[in-house]
Amino acid sequence: MALGSSCQDIPESETSDYESSIASNELENFQLTKSIVGPSVKAAVSPTSGVHELLECPVCTNSMYPPIHQCPNGHTLCSNCKLRVHNHCPTCRHELGNIRCLALEKVAESLELPCRHQNLGCPDIFPYYSKLKHEHQCRFRPYNCPYAGSECLVTGDIPMLVTHLKNDHKVDMHDGCTFNHRYVKSNPQEVENATWMLTVFNCFGQHFCLHFEAFLLGMAPVYMAFLRFMGEDDEAKNYCYSLEVGGYGRKLIWQGVPRSIRDSHRKVRDSYDGLVIHRNMALFFSGGNRQELKLRVTGRIWKEQ
Repeated sequence: MALGSSCQDIPESETSDYESSIASNELENFQLTKSIVGPSVKAAVSPTSGVHELLECPVCTNSMYPPIHQCPNGHTLCSNCKLRVHNHCPTCRHELGNIRCLALEKVAESLELPCRHQNLGCPDIFPYYSKLKHEHQCRFRPYNCPYAGSECLVTGDIPMLVTHLKNDHKVDMHDGCTFNHRYVKSNPQEVENATWMLTVFNCFGQHFCLHFEAFLLGMAPVYMAFLRFMGEDDEAKNYCYSLEVGGYGRKLIWQGVPRSIRDSHRKVRDSYDGLVIHRNMALFFSGGNRQELKLRVTGRIWKEQ
């Protein structure tokens, strides 16, 4: 990715005629399509254009942002990878030094690019230096797999994740907005930080994940049930749910708003945003000789008017 056959060690706060000529040549070589935006002229390019490829780090393949570094032969790379390659150019192995490619940074200022999640439905276009911030918050970005029993790295849209949960994690799928689940554990003294069960409900044309698990709260074993919405947080707030567990004339009831799966399973669990049942109470609800856990959790989901 050479910008020229020679380079100069240029102070970061100054722009030289050398850099201006390089920027001009790059604009001509890659034939940027100009679009008028208000009183100024911006360069609107597609993600596959030459300039966009020029701004791709050859090491990590991510887009480069200031400071962009280059070797004396004109090969560029991002500041994170400069440390990773121990200050040697990954292309020609020349020592990098402290040469900053101000020309390429100036070229980047003139670009407007579509969001990287365009293929998932995002229609917006952003100035180059604003694009990264948007992409971290883009509502069209892929979701992480909501399964908590393992560190699953699968990402995708909601239909893809529903299929993944069913086929790969063998999660139970239910249609309807009410549930009545029975949880049994033969030895409740053995409490591990592990998910017991995940069930997915198809309700109001949306999908909800019901989690039930055992973990330690300090030194005390507890059981917890909570609901997560497979979608964005602003959509999740349109729904409410209740959970109920009890026995022998006693009852615990929880009512709340499902959390979006944008919030990790651990984040929701560690905030105790759900029905929390301490072991002694759970064993009381189970009856018998307190040697076996038998909990029946009922609940429903409804849409706020």
